[in-house]
Parts: sequence; C-alpha cells; structure tokens
Amino acid sequence: MDLNLTKLLDWSSSNYMNVNIKKTKEMIICPSNSNVFSPLRVADVEIELVDVFKLLGVYIYRSLKWDERVRSICNKAASRIHFLKQLKRSSVSPDDLFHFYATMIRPVLEYA
Repeated sequence: MDLNLTKLLDWSSSNYMNVNIKKTKEMIICPSNSNVFSPLRVADVEIELVDVFKLLGVYIYRSLKWDERVRSICNKAASRIHFLKQLKRSSVSPDDLFHFYATMIRPVLEYA
C-alpha cells in the first residue's frame, strides 16, 4: 500500500472519520494518458480508477475542463428562465417574479 494512502487512513482513523473504501475513487490528473499506474488497494479491495466523478453535485473531469459543467448550468438556467417568462406573460406580480428568480434561477447560476 502507498505510504501516503497509509498516512491518510491512519489520520482518518485517529480522527474518527472512517473511510468507506467502496465509495472511494481514484482519479489521476496528468497531461498524458500513456502513464501506467498500479491500482491502489486497501484491505485487498482495489480502489476504482475513474475519469469523472460527482462531488456535491458537481462533475469533476480528469481534464479539469469546465465545458460540461457550464453547459449543464446554462441548460438548467435556460429552462427556468423560460418558466419565468411564462409567469410574466401570466401577469404575475414583479415581487413574485423576483422571488422566483431569487430562489430558482440565481442559485443555479451561483453554485460551484
């Protein structure tokens, strides 16, 4: 087992933070795909090597590019803005329109 991984597991254990090996993922961020790394193993369980993973609702890609994240935010916001337009056409009060914007659209644009 890797020395850094051993230190991490020891630290988490001494701080009462158990690591769930089944949920643990490994992502190698490097400019070349040609590098071959041996898989990490903990207690005879191989840690899964992934190219993308979801953390707190945000997908993180091995390339560290934000293209997909920005695209998903734009799509989600656009659909909610369409609904805001529908509300305006239905003569909803400006205060209610602002409340809809502040609670349904703005958080999508500001989160992560």
